Amino acid sequence: MRQRFLVSIGVLMTIGLVITLMSIPVAGQTPAPKAASATKAGAKPWTPPKTPWGDPDLQGIYTSDDYIGVGLQRQPQFGDRLYLTEQEISQRESTIANQAKNDLVDTVAANARVGTGPPGHWGERAKRPPKQTSLIVDPPTGRFPDLVPEAQTRRAPLGAGVENPDPASWEDFSFYIRCISRGVTGSIYPVIYGNGTHIVQSPGYVAIMHEMVHEARIIPLDSRPHTGSGIRSYMGDSRGRWVGNTLVVETTNFLNNKTSAQGGNGAAGPPTTAALKLVERFTKTSPDTISYEVTIEDPQTYTRPWKVAFPILQEPGYELFEYACHEGNHAMFNSLSGARAKEAEAAAKK
Repeated sequence: MRQRFLVSIGVLMTIGLVITLMSIPVAGQTPAPKAASATKAGAKPWTPPKTPWGDPDLQGIYTSDDYIGVGLQRQPQFGDRLYLTEQEISQRESTIANQAKNDLVDTVAANARVGTGPPGHWGERAKRPPKQTSLIVDPPTGRFPDLVPEAQTRRAPLGAGVENPDPASWEDFSFYIRCISRGVTGSIYPVIYGNGTHIVQSPGYVAIMHEMVHEARIIPLDSRPHTGSGIRSYMGDSRGRWVGNTLVVETTNFLNNKTSAQGGNGAAGPPTTAALKLVERFTKTSPDTISYEVTIEDPQTYTRPWKVAFPILQEPGYELFEYACHEGNHAMFNSLSGARAKEAEAAAKK
């Protein structure tokens, strides 16, 4: 929401959890220089660092800004092609350079359309062109798998969001618009702003915090079982383990019919069920890059599992800012009060 954007863009402190976690001196929080794209002949291959207690070190603040604008689904003209050609990448480089140049202009053209949102250059931008044609990497078509018959007609209590011109109550808005949650996938999919992810480690635990809606997960690594099926939440119950240098996180125990795995706002696409299971993989591939993957499996919603993958990077100077969602959520208040005013006007006419 633009209103929340105006608040969060100017706030210069992180919420208490991040302050607490960042106060612990840990390795890997300062972005390192970029690794070479290819190992020189005779040079040793890059080796991921370790924490003092021997786990692969993923710590730091990462962002998926470079994949802003890459569709979750692939456009049909790309077919089964996951990666862009060199020419297509070059064209996107030019687009990014032109956008950066335009962002330096303080005024708009005389005939430009005036909007109510902030200037475009307040948004976050890609600094290098993405290489993928879609975030979905499996199925090979880069498209969502088919829905099972039940899911095709399932109605979600996710709310109509800002598209509803006459909301009857706050429940007509999505959980994201209500500042409750974007879900696990919605919290990390690249969107217009707030794409920061902060990873902190300690012996036996990994903490992951997302900038948008300040979602946080404390993930145990000690092979303990998931909590009982009677305990469910929007973000589910996460358990982690190391497979080589890859952190594998399995999340279950989601609320039934109240989350979605599609769309950056956590409320797009068909609602998932209590059978939803997410398997995420975090692999450090260079001093400043993590390869992120998530496999979505919900046999009561999709005819097959599907996978999303993209890199998240450390950018020099990138910080997580407080996401003052409730404090800046004027749109929902105004939509509700406007709907009540329209009702009063209609009643008066009668």
